Amino acid sequence: MKTALVTGAARGIGLATTRLFLEEGWRVVMVDRDAPALAEAASTVKAQPICADVSIPEDVARIVAEAGLEGGLHALVNNAGVADFGPIEATGFDRWRTVMETNLDGVFLMTQALIPALRAAKGAIVNIASISGLRASTLRVAYGTSKAAVIQLTRQQAVELGEYGVRANCVCPGPVRTKLAMAVHTQDIIDAYHDAIPLNRYGSEREIAEAIGFLCSDRASYITGQVLAVDGGFEATGVGLPALRQ
Repeated sequence: MKTALVTGAARGIGLATTRLFLEEGWRVVMVDRDAPALAEAASTVKAQPICADVSIPEDVARIVAEAGLEGGLHALVNNAGVADFGPIEATGFDRWRTVMETNLDGVFLMTQALIPALRAAKGAIVNIASISGLRASTLRVAYGTSKAAVIQLTRQQAVELGEYGVRANCVCPGPVRTKLAMAVHTQDIIDAYHDAIPLNRYGSEREIAEAIGFLCSDRASYITGQVLAVDGGFEATGVGLPALRQ
C-alpha cells in the first residue's frame, strides 16, 4: 500500500487531498497544528493524524518518527500555509516572519527531513504555492513572496533529488471556493474574480486535489520540476481587461 503525508490536512485543499488519496487506496498521514480541527477531520476519514507545526524543527522530527514510514513515503504534499494580507508599509517583520515560517520554512524542513523515506519509495513531492507566486497583486507582499519562493524551492528539489527517482512539482491554485474565502470575500470581490477568470468561477477544493493526486501518481512518472497553475485560466489572462472581451 502506498503512503502519502499531507500537511495542512485539517481543512480545505489538504482535507480534500487526503480524501482523494484514501479513495484511491492509499494510506494517509494527515498533519496539522490545529488540534481541534485535526481531530474533527480525522474523525471523518480513516487516516493517521499527527498534530504538529511544520515550521518547528523539533515537531518535524516528531512527525517523521511517528508517521510509520518504514516502507518509504510515496507522496509528500506540502500544503500547510498561512495567509496575511496587508499593504507593504503595514507589514511588520513579525507578520513577514509568521508567513515565511510556515509557507517556506515548513516546506524546506519537511522535505529535507523526509528525503530518506522519499528515496526509499522513489516518491513524489507536491508543494502548494499560489497564483500569487506567479503574478503580483496588492496586499500580498509576504504571502506572494513566500509562494514565489516555494516555486523556486520546488525546482531546486527536482534538480537535486531527481537522481534518486524522487520527483518534485508545484501546484499554484487560483481563487478556490473554500469556506474561509467565502466568509471574507464580499460580493464585489466574488464578481471581480468571476470577471477576471476565463472559466468565470472559483475552483473547488476537489479540483485542486485532483491535480495534486495526478502529480503524485505513476501517470506523472516523467513530470518533475514543473509548476501547474490550477486557476481557471486566471494567470493566462495577464493584464487583459474583462471589459475588452467579445
